[in-house]
Amino acid sequence: MSTVHRFEGHIAGVGTAEGTRLVLGHWPRSPFGPFADAMVERADGHRVLLAPDERVAEFVSATYRFDEVRLVPVQVRRAGAGWWVSAGPLTLWFEVGSRAPLGRLLRLVPPAVARSRWWAHAVSPVARVVLPGVRTVGTAGGGRQEWYGARDVHRVRTLRASWAGADLGALRPVEPPPRFGFSSTPAEPSLVAVTSTVRTR
Repeated sequence: MSTVHRFEGHIAGVGTAEGTRLVLGHWPRSPFGPFADAMVERADGHRVLLAPDERVAEFVSATYRFDEVRLVPVQVRRAGAGWWVSAGPLTLWFEVGSRAPLGRLLRLVPPAVARSRWWAHAVSPVARVVLPGVRTVGTAGGGRQEWYGARDVHRVRTLRASWAGADLGALRPVEPPPRFGFSSTPAEPSLVAVTSTVRTR
């Protein structure tokens, strides 16, 4: 019998001049309670999951691909347009800018529709064209099925980030796409309001 796990919150995807790409998941509503995690692909391709506890680490690492998993406190604070993140070796601050044109369209979709699997299948061909690298439905690790329902998109306009105290440089597109799973974040640095649904066996 399969089990459906639903995560509602935000995904922020940003690139840096140093070459590191960062994907922050902030999930106020999830099967594990509120939590945040960070997926990091360094410039040399090394992929690291920063997870707040063993339950989250086990689930996320079984769904996506990493070379290393670290259990660290992951703290997220929001103040106006600013997001501040502390996660072990990662320190990140970014500022959210204007709503993207796609975000205005997504806000017209009823939430129940946006979360559904049939909608993810319906918009997948469009997402492939409009947002190269982005997929809305696919197969995750261990034969799991996953689909994304985006509800809004804002641009990220600036950031400061460091890894183990080393400055990662200025904001850049998320290129090349990080290799965590079947889908990437948009190449344009963005904050996406999203529901991620994972069906396990």
